[in-house]
Amino acid sequence: MSLDVRTVTAPEFADWMKAVGTGFLTPNTPGEELVADRVAQVDLSRVQGAFDAGRCVATFRSFAQQLTVVGGGTVTADAISGVTVTPTHRRRGLLSRMMATDLAAAKERGEPLASLIAAEYPIYGRYGFGPATWTAEWEVSVHRAGLDPRRSGQPEGGGRIELVDGADVRKLGPEVHARLAELRPGVVSRDERWWQQHTGSGLRPEHEKWTEPFYVVHRTADGEVDGLMVYGADDKWGDAKQPLNTATVRDLIALNPAAERALWHYLCSIDWITTVRSGYRAPDDLLPLLLPDPRAARMVTNADWLWLRMLDVPRALEARTYGVEASLVLDVRDDAGLAGGRFLLDVSDSGARCTPTTRSADLALGVGELAALYLGDESLRRLVDLGRAEELRAGAVATGDAVFRTGRRPWCPDVF
Repeated sequence: MSLDVRTVTAPEFADWMKAVGTGFLTPNTPGEELVADRVAQVDLSRVQGAFDAGRCVATFRSFAQQLTVVGGGTVTADAISGVTVTPTHRRRGLLSRMMATDLAAAKERGEPLASLIAAEYPIYGRYGFGPATWTAEWEVSVHRAGLDPRRSGQPEGGGRIELVDGADVRKLGPEVHARLAELRPGVVSRDERWWQQHTGSGLRPEHEKWTEPFYVVHRTADGEVDGLMVYGADDKWGDAKQPLNTATVRDLIALNPAAERALWHYLCSIDWITTVRSGYRAPDDLLPLLLPDPRAARMVTNADWLWLRMLDVPRALEARTYGVEASLVLDVRDDAGLAGGRFLLDVSDSGARCTPTTRSADLALGVGELAALYLGDESLRRLVDLGRAEELRAGAVATGDAVFRTGRRPWCPDVF
């Protein structure tokens, strides 16, 4: 019997959720209340499944997401999630069929790019995605950090750290996050449901055990909230009855270096905490250098994170800003035929104009490589040296790096 790949209906959604659990190795049978809650939150026209004799054996869904680009503007991305293929049905082209359907629909809707968090590196490059942000995690040995143990963790300059609860975070968090999105390329939107789920007030599958964390905010001398941190801690003691507890950050938003410093110093000053795990941060995060002894922070993770796929090159490139004045002709290859072509990109500090052209190309690259450059993280020089881009006019690589690179690396704080 042939496999049936199509959109999922409401009565099939429980089976679809179960298939997602199978794919992500979190087997469960979702209850009726959880299924009803989830199905009310999704756009079923963007939920796909592959069915074999009525059983769901592959899953795929997408939703509209706001992505911050360089300069603080946003674009609507086709955010892809819940992608699985049951082990018994791999290598049958199911993901390729669902991806092609979704990307074609996203282009038809006018979304300039697609986004996802890749569970595995090798999968999505063949569909035209490229890693646009990376993530890092540090482990801090508090005793080696060099912080004054007499300090209580209260910040300097008149600011203060304040413990709050989940209800406070649901009120204060969205505004703080919205302000972060104006500052950092790579930040993606969080809706009301996100804040509910991450403060313990939303339904969740049985395998997702909820442990109430600690919530703190940083307030300026004027009382304005400019930082938020959510963390948990374990309960571990050594043989000599010495505390060996680890605090793990679940979320940290800081709108300026003073708030960032205050939040990290607070966490590293808590009694009984001997180790701090930073959670996923930007690879150029300030954390190590905020400590008197940066060697106390050991990087334990450095990996790709947010992947992008161009669907409309002119609209995507015109949405961001650039810090130089230059012109480049880009020959963009796209094997899927969705976004390829030759484009003239004229940029200045006031914006950009990108149009199809027949002029000779300065640079040739794949659509995935352009996505990796888009938020300013990747180096065009490195792509050329790797053989993944080609310089067709002398000096074009140097110009391209001046055009695309940014002073701070982009960062996506969320998984979706």
